[in-house]
Amino acid sequence: MNAHDKPLDGVLVVDLSQFLSGPSASLRLADLGATVIKIERPDTGDICRQLYVSDIDIDGDSTIFHAINRNKLGYAADLKNPDDLAKVKSLVAQADIVMHNFRPGVIDRLGLDYDAVRKLNPGVVYGEISGYGKDGPWAGKPGQDLLLQAMSGITGLSGNADDGPVPMGLAVVDLWAGGLLVQGLLAGLVQRGVTGEGVLVEVNMMEAALDFQFEPVTIHLQDGSLPERTASNNAHSLVGAPYGVYETASGYLALAMGSILQLGELLECMPLMRFTDPASWFSERDEIKAILADHLRTKPTQDWLDVLEPADIWCAGVMDWDTLLAHEGFEVLDMLQTVQRGTGTSYRTTACPIRIDGEAFKSPAGSCGLGEHNEQVDQTYSTI
Repeated sequence: MNAHDKPLDGVLVVDLSQFLSGPSASLRLADLGATVIKIERPDTGDICRQLYVSDIDIDGDSTIFHAINRNKLGYAADLKNPDDLAKVKSLVAQADIVMHNFRPGVIDRLGLDYDAVRKLNPGVVYGEISGYGKDGPWAGKPGQDLLLQAMSGITGLSGNADDGPVPMGLAVVDLWAGGLLVQGLLAGLVQRGVTGEGVLVEVNMMEAALDFQFEPVTIHLQDGSLPERTASNNAHSLVGAPYGVYETASGYLALAMGSILQLGELLECMPLMRFTDPASWFSERDEIKAILADHLRTKPTQDWLDVLEPADIWCAGVMDWDTLLAHEGFEVLDMLQTVQRGTGTSYRTTACPIRIDGEAFKSPAGSCGLGEHNEQVDQTYSTI
């Protein structure tokens, strides 16, 4: 690639999705150079615009919307209005990728399902995310992240043994499903480049949630066992002691895999020295973690790091975002960027984490206003 070229330069994406899973996928495509036209309903727009998780907004819309919808062209269209639908079909006919995350049946009623779009554009790579697939008793159920976490077993992996179901504190199913859709769409573009034919890419969130858990699910399929969280300091149900996060005299310390005997020597924690059989580090992990938890409270985090890190023990102090963002180790990553909206409002956000040929891809374009680019899109792509 030439300097400043991006891998997907020249690729046109018509994105009919809303909320998180689909827009997270089109965000990554935009980061990699694609032109993404985000289709929204007039007046209300993407429901994510009003998804408030805090009292912070930007230009009257939820900050989540701005985080996940930067670097896109905003196009307002009422898909139930024949004139607007005709304009969108004109865009679809020119697109390399068309994508949506409507519930099964909705896109068919709008006349923009894969079979209909393929007639307009035989070479289209068409992507869709559903909650649970198109068939079966769950097909019409809302594909919402917390519901998927609850139903898929994810809530049985976090927290300690007595905590009950614990959801992860991020929309992990939405974002993983979006990531899988990107993979499928890029594979579809490769296949089209070989065969010249379009392709349908389908992802559902239930399968994405199970794929996210492929390690414990595979174990369950062999012996029928369910994940067993440790009584305290749980961080991974499949890993023995010391794996977990421990309170210290000044904060918290994360310990990954390691030798319990070596830890006993380095930490001067003699009760650990009796666990000479490595198999006991799993079978007796509750007792080992309890001993570690009591011992690590006696000194500050940095004291423990000063002993453990020179010995190449896998460990880290637990940081909050303020600490992380101020750290030199984070600053050299150059992970943040400032983007500007068409209104002139600027905001800081994350940048694409993918580097190609050593180049990190950034864009100065912030999130799109509702219908902000209708005129630009019509002038550039209109065929009617």
